[in-house]
Formats: sequence, structure tokens, C-alpha cells
Amino acid sequence: MENQTLVKEICPTTTQGWVANGALVVDVREKDEVEELAYDVPSFLNIPLSEFEDRYTEIPKDREVVMVCRGGGRSLRAAGFLINHGYNSEKVVNMKLGIIRWVEKGFPTKGNQAVVASQGSGCCGTPAPAQSSVQSSCCGSSSKAEESKCC
Repeated sequence: MENQTLVKEICPTTTQGWVANGALVVDVREKDEVEELAYDVPSFLNIPLSEFEDRYTEIPKDREVVMVCRGGGRSLRAAGFLINHGYNSEKVVNMKLGIIRWVEKGFPTKGNQAVVASQGSGCCGTPAPAQSSVQSSCCGSSSKAEESKCC
């Protein structure tokens, strides 16, 4: 079996720190989705997932990159694709819960925020999970203090 590198995931609050340090935000939503509501960050690139295999080389390998989308699923796939195509797994991360949680946190956007709706009442807007002994916060921490700080 081939060795696989897991994609590191960060929450929107941690993404703010990456952005402040110059990370490139790559949104894999389709163009019409981005036209409705976009992340308002200084360094932004939209490569729709439908075009990703043809355009991923537009993403610099020497830069920190945060992959984003609406809910975190498409961007997770794209981040894994990058890592499997030679991008550094320490420099490419996925933002969990996408623009839905970004809006819930009140982070800057351009466009109509009404196109995203609250997705639940658990950690970071997800449905509350059953108790687990593995990770109890959306940020991968078991500490309630870290959970509220991050999410």
C-alpha cells in the first residue's frame, strides 16, 4: 500500500492567522458561487474544482496555501490533490467548514451573505456529534478553551 499524507485542516479563525502571514487563499467553488459571495482577503485565487486538474499549477509551490470552498469538502479534495502532486503538506492546508463558518464568525466577505445559512448547532456550526474519545473540538483539540478560541 502506498504511503498517503493526510491533509492538515484548520478552522476559519486559524485561517485568519495564515492570511495575516501572507498565505494565498484558493477557492475551489464555481465562478457563479464566488460572484455571489467571496472571501475578502488580500491574496485570493479562484480555481473551480471543475477546472482544477488543468489549472492547479497556477498555485505556487513555495507559498503557504489555504484551500477553501462552501463547506470544506471540495477544498479538502483539492488540497489532497495538490499534496499528491508534489506540494508540501506543511504549506497546503484545508479550511474546515468553508465560507459557511467564515460568515458565521463574521469574517470579511464580498457579496450576499444570505446565500449561506447556518448548518447546525454543534461545534463550528456542524450537527453536534455523538461523544467521542478521539477529538472533541472542531479544531482537533480536546480543550474547551482552545475550542472556543479557535471556532
